[in-house]
Amino acid sequence: MSNSMRRRSGGRPQPAHQHSLGITRRELLQVGYSGLLGLSLPGLLARQAAAANRKSSSGVQRSNKSVIIVFCTGAPSHHDTFDMKPEAPPEVRGEFQAISTSTTGLHVCEHLPRMAERAHLYSVVRSLSHGENNHLVATHHVLTGNKQPGAFFDKIASRDDFPSYASACDYFHPRTDGIPTGVNLPTYLREGPLLWPGQYSGFLGARHDPWQITSDPSQPDFRVDALQLPQGVDVTRLESRRSLLGEFDRQRAALDETLAARQLTDEQQQAFTMLTSSKITQAFEIHRESDAVRDRYGRHTFGQSLLLARRLRQVGVPVVQVNMGRVQNWDNHGNIFPTLKTRLLPPLDQGVAALLDDLNESGLLEDTLVMMLGEFGRTPKLNSQPGQAPGRDHWAPCFFGLFAGAGVRGGQIIGKSDAIGAYPVTTPYSPDDIGATVYSLLGVDPYIEVHDRLQRPIQLNRGSIIEPLFTGA
Repeated sequence: MSNSMRRRSGGRPQPAHQHSLGITRRELLQVGYSGLLGLSLPGLLARQAAAANRKSSSGVQRSNKSVIIVFCTGAPSHHDTFDMKPEAPPEVRGEFQAISTSTTGLHVCEHLPRMAERAHLYSVVRSLSHGENNHLVATHHVLTGNKQPGAFFDKIASRDDFPSYASACDYFHPRTDGIPTGVNLPTYLREGPLLWPGQYSGFLGARHDPWQITSDPSQPDFRVDALQLPQGVDVTRLESRRSLLGEFDRQRAALDETLAARQLTDEQQQAFTMLTSSKITQAFEIHRESDAVRDRYGRHTFGQSLLLARRLRQVGVPVVQVNMGRVQNWDNHGNIFPTLKTRLLPPLDQGVAALLDDLNESGLLEDTLVMMLGEFGRTPKLNSQPGQAPGRDHWAPCFFGLFAGAGVRGGQIIGKSDAIGAYPVTTPYSPDDIGATVYSLLGVDPYIEVHDRLQRPIQLNRGSIIEPLFTGA
């Protein structure tokens, strides 16, 4: 790891320096830059601090490709969506009928008619597999491409985890233009004390965490508070405050050469870049879209979140993760068929189909990987719940993933599961392989060495690129 990537240690304690404005260096750093401005930017700029002037150390140039992750948190059933088993016994095949698609030989659920019509745009991998049947541990594996260090049942997120794809991209290809490297929306994967791992930068440090947007873009009052000027503050007043901060800059030579001081300077520039430029703020102004476009995506959380992902992709955000519901939304242990039929599949079908159409028609699909999957699959055999309609339980040995764009050859079925969808009968692909594929597209060497919080060397990823996605199954 290069010296520029190592944590810098502070020097020996020095007497507090008194500025001409009567504020000590310690007070300045305790208040923080967002406090001086009165801005609602906590956590957003600090996580990008020290990014300025740092060159990529991955040995791979930044890619022009982006990734939109459509994450079905809780894990959808492959049997009832994209790997149906119409010839299996009733307790396996379930209640839904399979329909043909625009890809010869591919059949999907009857409640996914729009996705059936667009099957030529994507490939379905039916042989994803791993060994973690726990939601939290499996989510970490899928969203980082690595097994969670020290994993155990319901191990929550920690700074010992591997980084999310956006976080590693930000680490190796930092930005200084006010555009975040990663945005997660519209929900925060947390339930009570359980904080889902895989959403953050783990051992790379908080400065590389993706933005977490927790507002519903389908609501009339949708706004992202972190990107709003406080009431009564306009750009003119913001610029006047720059002169105030200039006083601190003129005194900067007297500050200790600490990382905190350098972070302050980076945050200043990024704050002004972000708040005086309309590029990223307008991306969140979803009301700018026509009614026809918003209707096409669907006036629901799924659809409008995917529309917002497209808008963020357009302004250059490399990695956007759209959580299809709150944690365990697709965890259908019971009442699975009414839930899928009425609440989950129709909005997913409408929103993802509209996203693929938009990206394809605009030419953005050529450089955008759309990846839709959950953390695992569901059991082949329906369970029997006392007093409740049947459902399916956790099943990590076999599940599906949908991939489109960024060079993926559409209209393919990659991999095959057995007659009841229990295990792959062809080469299984792990979340590690998903990670190698995503990193390669983002211009990050999957096999580069990074260091954990104890400065131990760790290989970023140990998977292999899923080559058939690009070369043909």
